[in-house]
Amino acid sequence: MLVHGTTADHTTFRVVGPRFAVHHTVVAVDRRGREPSGDRPPYAIEREFEDIATVVDRLAAETGTAVDVLGHSFGGRCALGGATLTPNVRRLVLYESAPAPPGDTFERPEVVERLRRLDAAREPEELLRVFLADVVGFDAAEVAAFEAAPYYPARVAAAGTVVRELTADAAGRDGLLGVARRVRIPVLQLVGGASRPIFAEAAAHLDKALPNGRIVALPKQKHGAHHGDPDRFVAQVERFLAETD
Repeated sequence: MLVHGTTADHTTFRVVGPRFAVHHTVVAVDRRGREPSGDRPPYAIEREFEDIATVVDRLAAETGTAVDVLGHSFGGRCALGGATLTPNVRRLVLYESAPAPPGDTFERPEVVERLRRLDAAREPEELLRVFLADVVGFDAAEVAAFEAAPYYPARVAAAGTVVRELTADAAGRDGLLGVARRVRIPVLQLVGGASRPIFAEAAAHLDKALPNGRIVALPKQKHGAHHGDPDRFVAQVERFLAETD
């Protein structure tokens, strides 16, 4: 089961999905706020946890087996929480999904405020530009390529979900790190070797909270290794999934 991140939908796995389908039955979900899943206020990340667990349980009932789940970015956080609500997740893969290290943030407060203003002003295209450049770390050429891609209109349509996902954390004193401590299944964190250093730092903090975790870096990759180096990305995931518990 593949779970996309912020701004995206199931089509973000268009490159690696067919590669995984050689050896697995693959289901790529559209999280809430995207068509055809729809939306239902008020928003809380815990509702995303429940969504993931519901789909996992449905798949497990249909197939008679536990489900391996891969989440990219914020989708990995949703998958992490979902794994605490069902016994039917076998192994979990997270690509740069860790919350920011304690006392730090992925984005400057003024960037979040600017995104809030753009969201309130209903300027989704500029909101996406700011998010990609100042949060994800895209350079000008990468932003331009994103805007020229055929999936760009769908990303614009989902731009209203950016701020709520960017600022979401689980309730409780320790937030998502507290959630992680309850995840007993094997968890692989993948990070891009060329990503902003804070992504590796965040993964290290999350790994300390996970009872059964590990981290692998993908050389020369940033936040989109499932597109930048799909062969290596898939190989690392397949190696992890093939391990015996």
